[in-house]
Amino acid sequence: MRPLKRTSKTKENEIVGVLRFRLKPTKEQEQKLFYTFYLCRKLYNQALEERITYYREKGISIRYTDQQNQLPTWKQEHPEYKEVHSQVLQNVLQRLDQAFVNFFEKRARFPKFKNKFMFRSITYPQARARYFHENQVYLPKIGWVRMMAHQPFDAASVKIINVKFHDGRWDVNLTYGTEAVVSRTEIQNAVGIDLGVLSLIATSEGEFFENPQWLQKSEGRLKRKQRQLSRKKKGSKNREKAKQKLQCLHDHVANQRKDHLHKISRSLVDRYDLICMEDLPVTGMMKNDRLAKSIANASWGKLATYLEYKAKNAGKHLITVPPHYTSQRCSGGCGTIVKKNLSVRLHQCPTCGLEIDRDVNAAINILHRGLEIRHQAS
Repeated sequence: MRPLKRTSKTKENEIVGVLRFRLKPTKEQEQKLFYTFYLCRKLYNQALEERITYYREKGISIRYTDQQNQLPTWKQEHPEYKEVHSQVLQNVLQRLDQAFVNFFEKRARFPKFKNKFMFRSITYPQARARYFHENQVYLPKIGWVRMMAHQPFDAASVKIINVKFHDGRWDVNLTYGTEAVVSRTEIQNAVGIDLGVLSLIATSEGEFFENPQWLQKSEGRLKRKQRQLSRKKKGSKNREKAKQKLQCLHDHVANQRKDHLHKISRSLVDRYDLICMEDLPVTGMMKNDRLAKSIANASWGKLATYLEYKAKNAGKHLITVPPHYTSQRCSGGCGTIVKKNLSVRLHQCPTCGLEIDRDVNAAINILHRGLEIRHQAS
């Protein structure tokens, strides 16, 4: 069990995080959960179809509140929806609404209809302390489900319960709020980090963290699994089994990547009071066809998120700085701009004679900028 990526500040002096625990539902509870997934997917597709049809016929978009107000009518027309907790149904409509928001803000493609492999989670957005007892969690309409809680937590601080089925197992994600640790005013040690593809991180102290490239290592197996899936007859049990095997391999790669990023972020936060990193335009960089896969596999954004919430929880500081000329500018004190392409791995300054790894040079410049920003802020 480890904290997940979703962390944000909602109220003053409050940090929101997520804990994941394994669930052990009975066979009967599993059937209820799968049936709940089916009904939620049915509602999602119904609401999506209504939005599309309404816009085509009248040229007007339906809002979330409009569809939420229709829920009582839909329950009368489809009595099976009464088997699902009302807040879970509302959350399904909120998911759809967020999907449209992401589409209109050009963060995602147009929402599409979900099949049974694409809707494997439900959310109870208003958790209560009474929903937890020893190693059990209460899921309305499902019952008390055994939960493998590997560490103690404050039940009163849990705000949201999310139940997910993936890779053949059940997990529960508990979103909680906790009081922020007071940040340290005195900075005893600071570090700058440069994000890269060859090495995931180079620090201003000359330390390198490797990029294992989990996706590239598993690419051959993924392609074989994909070919095996394409040969299976649509709708057959063999195709479903092949799809599950492919999904398991994707999940394995994702878990390898997350584990590596968690270890790196924990190491940095434990050792430094101030961490300075680049504020990279990842979205724009992903448009480079040559580097898109490598950048996606490096997961710089996920690493930044892990560093952010770990630093907040520890009372440490994370500062992001503009990335302009961090690789080109000499960190030896002369400030000379030494232009070089990505193939040049050594920074050689013709002015002061400094020779240093280009990524370490960039990390030192990032540290200097971060300290300047902190000094200006104080």
